[in-house]
Amino acid sequence: MIKHVAIIMDGNRRWAREKRLPAFAGHRKGYQQIEKIVERAKDHGIPYITFWAFSTENWERDKKEVTYLMDLFRTALRGNLLKKLIKKGGRINVLGNLIAFPEDIQKGIAKVMEESKDNTKIQVNIALNYGGREEILNAVQQIVSDNVNITDITEELFSQYLYTKGQPDPDLIIRTGGAQRLSGYLPWQSVYSELYFTDAYWPDFDEKAFDEALEEYAQRERRFGK
Repeated sequence: MIKHVAIIMDGNRRWAREKRLPAFAGHRKGYQQIEKIVERAKDHGIPYITFWAFSTENWERDKKEVTYLMDLFRTALRGNLLKKLIKKGGRINVLGNLIAFPEDIQKGIAKVMEESKDNTKIQVNIALNYGGREEILNAVQQIVSDNVNITDITEELFSQYLYTKGQPDPDLIIRTGGAQRLSGYLPWQSVYSELYFTDAYWPDFDEKAFDEALEEYAQRERRFGK
């Protein structure tokens, strides 16, 4: 049974460009896709789903675009999308270094995580200001801070210092938008993940496209190096 699907939501800006719309329109449409995919994941009985919404490198984009994305995060935190997910039993969790965000966004994140902490239908991870190398470095720094004896460090212990502690590693990682790379997404957790790349831009990635990814995954034989 598939337990965890992780998604790189790529192609928002190109989707908008091809429709002669501003980049903001692509991000807005992409945001609207999240609820659909979460609901479909619940239909399939998938208990964990992770969306990469903002990387550590995304701060380098045009200032207007970054400002829009911050406002979009505020809309998400105050709007109906997360409220509906929580009402339907979704647990909201955020992966990443949140210190870089404005204080109101940090407080909003803490609020939705607290409100949904006891929900069990599906866990929805949102990766914000997430970078895979930074996650691993952060884990090492915390291990050193905790004065863990280096001879006692195991894979299991190290995993407890990652943002995804207590969660299964992704069985399947989907990347939309045509690129065939992970770009630093969940490098520790993805070592045995199956990868699925599609040319579809994220705003066009609907329930049918999600089903097709799961169908292809079901045809694969996972050996885990054995």
